[in-house]
Amino acid sequence: MPRLLALTQGDPAGVGPELALAAWRQREERGIPPFAYLGDIAMLSRLAAQLGLPVPLRSVTWGEAEACFTAALPVIELDNRSPAQSGQPDPANAAGVIEAIERGVDAVATGRATALVTNPIAKSVLYAAGFQHPGHTEFLAELAGRGREVTPRPVMMIWSEDLAVIPVTIHIPLGAVSGHLTTELIVETGRIAAADLKRRFGVARPRLALCGLNPHAGEGGALGKEDGTIVAPAVEQLRALGIEASGPYPADTLFHARARANYDVALGMYHDQALIPIKTIAFDEGVNVTLGLPFIRTSPDHGTAFDIAGKGIARPDSLCAALRLAARMAAAERGETA
Repeated sequence: MPRLLALTQGDPAGVGPELALAAWRQREERGIPPFAYLGDIAMLSRLAAQLGLPVPLRSVTWGEAEACFTAALPVIELDNRSPAQSGQPDPANAAGVIEAIERGVDAVATGRATALVTNPIAKSVLYAAGFQHPGHTEFLAELAGRGREVTPRPVMMIWSEDLAVIPVTIHIPLGAVSGHLTTELIVETGRIAAADLKRRFGVARPRLALCGLNPHAGEGGALGKEDGTIVAPAVEQLRALGIEASGPYPADTLFHARARANYDVALGMYHDQALIPIKTIAFDEGVNVTLGLPFIRTSPDHGTAFDIAGKGIARPDSLCAALRLAARMAAAERGETA
């Protein structure tokens, strides 16, 4: 069975390509598992020369990639190429961005790669080229659902060694959160989280801690009713499913070190409630993990960073963590120790 990871180029005008070069160069010191890069080898070669990075590149098939990883960065070449310029987003790059994602999903679906790691994309660039999906994750879910009766529901988890968090609602205005938050949504999110923590993280009995929506978790209803009418019933339903859930807890006391020792993942009710703590604790090492898909997908927890792309100053910490975590999850799914 392959141990190879599929790494997409992301937006080639962003930092993804140079992070891939840096990760390969640091493969021994950082314990980076073998990966194949889906992108344009000519563009990657120009970038390596521009940045003064002595990285040997090799155009390969999937079957050749793992064996050559120690000697060269294996590249699965795309059909759609463009003269991408670092720091200059261009809709002409969109076809290659989409092709890399589609071929990466195909590789994990057919067993040629063991997990998918995606470099950051710029949704605005894809939208300008006619991209019809709300975002990267929704596109992955649609690809994963092809040929299935039900499209998988993805759940975003941001993971680090010290903290893992899940926002139940994500990219919606704060004023709209209460209207979108339901007991059913929380239960479904918690159920997916618990299943993947068992299957892909090796946690025998996942512990979920749920944040309250309101200050002080509603203060018994004095500061908002949602914690009693929406969140607390979700905790009870998760427990009825055999999932070790607790809360709702005041979010301002849930993320210090002693509190973190009591759970495996914290569910925040809205985006910033979950992401501010982990970006404070692990800004450079956080990994975006998509739960609920039929394959493993991780990604750096940052964007394309067009403003620093091509300058050689982008840090590969989060990509390296994403690669290591993908390999660890794949090993856990196989019943092995990474």
